[in-house]
Amino acid sequence: MKKLVGKVSEEERNEIQALHERKNGLIELAKIIGENDVIYEKLVRDMGATTSRFEQWWNRMGEKYQWQSAENGKWEIDFNTCDIFLLVEN
Repeated sequence: MKKLVGKVSEEERNEIQALHERKNGLIELAKIIGENDVIYEKLVRDMGATTSRFEQWWNRMGEKYQWQSAENGKWEIDFNTCDIFLLVEN
């Protein structure tokens, strides 16, 4: 199920979009370099920090806007419209 639960400002959208793109880029880089590369440890630290900032953004915005949530749900953003959706797995 996908339900519209809110909206964020363009500035807030830009913040989470940058984190989303960084997180995806780090995942792809990890696939390329593998665990034996010297920069792998730096990559792991960066991924941890980026993931933490990503989760903090969702928690901060969820609290600010009081979005509906669900036990088995997660929020998703439409980067084009700044709409926030609640996705619930059945």
